[in-house]
Amino acid sequence: MSASDAEAVAEETPGDVWAPVRDLPPSAKLVAKVLAYEDTLSQSELSEETLLPPRTVRYALSRLEEVDAVESRFSFTDARKRLYSLDL
Repeated sequence: MSASDAEAVAEETPGDVWAPVRDLPPSAKLVAKVLAYEDTLSQSELSEETLLPPRTVRYALSRLEEVDAVESRFSFTDARKRLYSLDL
């Protein structure tokens, strides 16, 4: 079995919920991991938790949304904010 065959098998494993996130940038992985522990956070809360700049968090969230790894909704307390949660 070649290395590429082993990677293909690893990607097809049904128990690997992190597969969609695997090839994303480190910032997106960090945001996903924080959301896994914290459940639901706003973009500013994610920036505080990860110690990443807001622009980097925005980029990470957009990459996570591209692979359908996060779910976003409007905040009930402040409609200007969106709340993000992991959807793996």
